[in-house]
Amino acid sequence: MSSDFDSLERSLEQHIPEDELREVKRILYGKELQKLEIPSAAQSIADSKDFEINGYRFGAQFETLRPPRIVRVGIVQNKIVLPTTECLNAQRSALHYRIADIISAAAAANVNILCLQETWHMPFAFCTREKMPWCQFAETIKEGPTVRFCQELAKHYNMVIVSPILERDETHGDVIWNTAVVISNSGKVLGISRKNHIPRVGDFNESTYYNEGNTGHRVFQTQWGKIAVAICYERHHPQSWMMYGINGAEIVFNPSATVGGLSEPLWGIEARNAAIANSYFTCAINRVGTEYFPNEFTSGDGQAAHKDLGHFYGKPRRYSLTK
Repeated sequence: MSSDFDSLERSLEQHIPEDELREVKRILYGKELQKLEIPSAAQSIADSKDFEINGYRFGAQFETLRPPRIVRVGIVQNKIVLPTTECLNAQRSALHYRIADIISAAAAANVNILCLQETWHMPFAFCTREKMPWCQFAETIKEGPTVRFCQELAKHYNMVIVSPILERDETHGDVIWNTAVVISNSGKVLGISRKNHIPRVGDFNESTYYNEGNTGHRVFQTQWGKIAVAICYERHHPQSWMMYGINGAEIVFNPSATVGGLSEPLWGIEARNAAIANSYFTCAINRVGTEYFPNEFTSGDGQAAHKDLGHFYGKPRRYSLTK
């Protein structure tokens, strides 16, 4: 997808008459969702820090014998702040500052559970096949600065935070993993979920850095419900979605880093189908923007040497079994 193409939704709104647009969206996405009014404090933060914030409501049939259970979920799409040529600490710190602003807006909107994109604390450098400097972004679960940063925010805002990072397992010889860290609203790490399926296509050279995960299909009990994390490429595997449902998940997050030319037509469909098939809510998230790296790379696929993986597309997609 071209980097100057904003989104499908914006294009539809621009070019389809209003009286037809609602029916087009119904066919594409299902029933229309109620758009939520964003609290002024949250909107003020978004305006001053230059990011977009939207909210939608998934309704359910009213019951007379059980009170409603309201869960406010936040899903974040972000782009890198500094060029990949800057020093690593500056790159990571800039992303920490950026995400702190976004999470403060989420807190002002009373979000209970929030999920960030795949390896959000670094550029998605796994296309380059370079071990250095990119593996220096890997960190431990116990002492890692990004984990501690999210623990502090989770406790401060009384919010469950799912933080996908590049993990360094010092207990087992510095093995690298693609891992989502699930942090309770108390600030305690509830556990981790490692990426189960690794792509080996085009410039997605992730197997140069890490292997398929060994944590299975974990589900985490939080104050607001049972959640699971299916990282990126897992969305192509129906049985993986199914196992999270069998294990009791009520909300499954799919934090990703994928480009328009590869799987954009599949992305929303897969999350929506997973929600329908498994009777839970799904939240699909992608990073955005285009990331350029200092050195040209190739991937043995006949393409000329280049410095970017492609354009990370999208806006977050949220689906439920009712759609």
